[in-house]
Amino acid sequence: MELIDISIVNVALSHMSGNLGATLEDTSWVITAYAIANVIIIPMTSFLTTNLGRRNYYIGSVVLFVFCSFMCGNSSNIWELVCFRFLQGLGGGALLSVSAAVVYELFPKEKQATASAIFGVGIFLGPTIGPTLGGYITEFASWPWIFYINLPIGVLVAFSCYMLLPEPVLKGKKTAVDWTGIGLLATGIGALQTVLERGQAEDWFDTGYIVILTVVAVISLASFIYWELRVSNPVVDLRVLKSKELAIAAVLTFITGIGMFTSIYLTPVLSQRLLSFSPSQTGVLLLPGSFVALLVLVLSGKILQKGVSPVLIVLFGFICFIYFNWSMSQISLNTSSTYISIALIFRAAGMAFLTVPLTTLAISSLEAKDMPQGAALNNMMRQLGGSFGISILNTYVARRMGVHRTDLISNITEYNPIATERIHNLTKTFQQRGFDQSAAYGRAMKVIDNTVQKHSLLLSYIDGYLFIGIFFALAIPLLLLVAKRRKGPIVIASADH
Repeated sequence: MELIDISIVNVALSHMSGNLGATLEDTSWVITAYAIANVIIIPMTSFLTTNLGRRNYYIGSVVLFVFCSFMCGNSSNIWELVCFRFLQGLGGGALLSVSAAVVYELFPKEKQATASAIFGVGIFLGPTIGPTLGGYITEFASWPWIFYINLPIGVLVAFSCYMLLPEPVLKGKKTAVDWTGIGLLATGIGALQTVLERGQAEDWFDTGYIVILTVVAVISLASFIYWELRVSNPVVDLRVLKSKELAIAAVLTFITGIGMFTSIYLTPVLSQRLLSFSPSQTGVLLLPGSFVALLVLVLSGKILQKGVSPVLIVLFGFICFIYFNWSMSQISLNTSSTYISIALIFRAAGMAFLTVPLTTLAISSLEAKDMPQGAALNNMMRQLGGSFGISILNTYVARRMGVHRTDLISNITEYNPIATERIHNLTKTFQQRGFDQSAAYGRAMKVIDNTVQKHSLLLSYIDGYLFIGIFFALAIPLLLLVAKRRKGPIVIASADH
C-alpha cells in the first residue's frame, strides 16, 4: 500500500488538475508532499518506536494512513489534497520499516530468509504496479478511487494488528524528545526534497524560491549533523555510520533507489508516448518481471542462508541492472513489446538480488540495538535516491533532447536530397487532399517537425538509460571495500528490518 501510493497518482495528475481547477504545476505537489513526508519520517522510525511502543506506533500509522487516504479522495481543492497527502506520507513512512521489523522478529531464524524475500516482493512490486494500477482506476472509475482502494485493506490491517500483533520486549529506554533534531531534520529534508522534486520544472536556480530552499537545506542539514553528533538523545543516531559496511551499503542503496524509481518512471512513459502502447499493454510488460522477481527474491534469501557473501549477490544484481539499461538503450520506434518485457526481466532480477542482501550488508556489523537505526537510515537513502534520480533524469533528458533536436534539424536543408524529397512528397500528398501550395507546404513541415520531435525524445530517453547505467557501473568498485571472508553464519535481515 505504502509503496504503491508513491507512484499511483502519477498518471492521474491531469485528471486531478481539471477536476480541482488547479494548474498541473500545483497538482504535482501531490507527489512532492508525499515524498517529503516519507523521507522525513523514515529516519525517525527507531526513535518513535522506542518512545511510543512499536505496536502503538504501527497501528497508529496505519490508522493515519487510511484516514488520510479517505480525506485525499474527499478533497475539494488542491491544497486540501496536498495537506492530507503529506499526512498520509507521514503515516505511510512508518509502515515499511516497522513491517519489516515485525517480520524479522516474529519468524524463527530458519524461516527469516524466506519471509524476508516474500516481504521484499511488496517493496519491489509497489512502485512497479503503481502507475499501471493508477491508470486503470483513473480510466475506468475516477481519480479519488486511487485513494479509496486503501480503505478496506487498511481497516483489515489495523484490526488484524490490534488482535494479533504483540508488543516486543523494550530494547531501548524512553528518552527526552529531541525537538531540535526533529525540527532541523524536517526543515532540511523538506527543503532538499522540494528542490529535487521541483527544480527541473522551475528552471533550477533561475527561480528565487529554489535558491532559498537550497540554502535552507544546506544550513539545516549541516546543523542537524552537528547537533545529532553532540546531543545525548539524538532522534537519528548518526554514530552508526561509523560502520564501514553500513556507510557503503547506504551509498549502494542510494544508487539502487535511483535505478528502481527512474526505470519505472521512464519505461511506462516511453512505452505510451513513443511506442503507442496502451495502459493495459504497459501493465503486461511488467508482469513477467514481477514473477521472476518473486523467484529471485526467494532464491537470494536461500543463497544468503547458505553462507554466500551478500557482496557477491549485490554485484550480480548490479550487473543485471546494467544489462537492463544497456538493452533499453538499443531500442527504436519499432521495438516490440517482447523485447522491452525481456529487458524488464533483467531489471526485476537485479532489483530482487539487491533488496535483501543490501539490508543484510547494512546491518551486518551493527550491534542489535543499532540495527533498527541503521536500517532506517538505509531506507531513507533509497527514497532520497529515487527523488534524486528522477530529478536529475528529467534535467538530463530535457537538455539532451535540445541537443538532439538541434542536430537533427541541422540536416534538414535544401542541400540534403533525402530531406528535400521527403518534404516534396509530403507537400504533394497534402495538395492532393485539397490544400493549396502554401498550406500543403506548411503541413508538410509540421509533419517533419513532429518527426524530429519524436526522434529527439527517443534519443534523449536512450541517453537517460545509459546515464543511469553509468551510476551502477561506477558504484561497483565500492564493493571491494567490504568484500572480505566472513567467519560464522551470516545474519539474514529482512528487507528493511
